[in-house]
Formats: sequence, C-alpha cells, structure tokens
Amino acid sequence: MQTAKNAAASIKETAANIGASAKSGMEKTKATLQEKGERMTAHDPTQKEMATEKKEARINQAEYEKQVAREQNATQRQAAEATGTHSYSTTGATGHGMGSHQMSALPGHGTGEPAGNVVEGVVKSHPIGTDTGTGTTMAGHNTKAGGGAGGYGTGGAYR
Repeated sequence: MQTAKNAAASIKETAANIGASAKSGMEKTKATLQEKGERMTAHDPTQKEMATEKKEARINQAEYEKQVAREQNATQRQAAEATGTHSYSTTGATGHGMGSHQMSALPGHGTGEPAGNVVEGVVKSHPIGTDTGTGTTMAGHNTKAGGGAGGYGTGGAYR
C-alpha cells in the first residue's frame, strides 16, 4: 500500500516538474522572441544591448522559478511518502490527525462522544440535569455556572 502511495507521489512530482519545465521553456522562448523584435526596431546600440539584458534577466527568472517549483515538488513528495497523502488541511499540507481530541460537535469527529445510533435528520441533545457520563463535577471548572451535583452538567462540554 505504501509503495503505491510512493509511486503516486513520484508520478505527481514528475508531472509537476514537466509542467514547470514547459512553463520555463515558454517564458524563455517569449523572452528570446521579444528581444529579437526589440533589436530589429532599435536604432541605438544601447537599446539593443538593453533588449539583450532584459532577455537574459527573463531567462534567469524563468530558470529560477523552475528550480523553486522542482524543490517544492520534491518536498511535497517526501512529505507524502513520510506521512501518507491524506490531509486535514484546506491548503493540502499534510499534518497530524485529530487523534483523541474532540474537534467538532458532530458525532464521530474525534473520540469525545461516541456516535451511538445516528438517525438522519434527528438531533440528539443533553437537557440540563441529564447525566453526561463524564464522571466529573462541573462545579470547579465552569465559572459561568453555580454549584452543581457531581456528574451532572448543562449538556455542553464547557469547562
């Protein structure tokens, strides 16, 4: 399984590198054609030299951008091989799973409250005074609430 993930990451890197090389080649070609046009219309040797310098600068910039893209592609492949390709981020960066932290009020997200029987369209709640099953007293943790019997809360997880 991991070999397939590594192969997929390698293929993605290769495709991205080919794209970066193609883009760089197009930029270099555009710079060369623009320089030829400017040299043909220029009457002053200084203008011709400036056109050549501009072309060289654009070629160098295109090569630099290609190298940066290749480095980023290699880094992404290495990260995918090391941690897998699944991402919890909207940016696509790989990271750590949610683990045992309740990240959402939705059942099954994290391991805070078990999902139990989930019926579509039905919302479960814990009315005030219902034993939430935490086994702890909320009195010492919730500064917004007065006293309270141990094991009974407001139905939320605010502590």
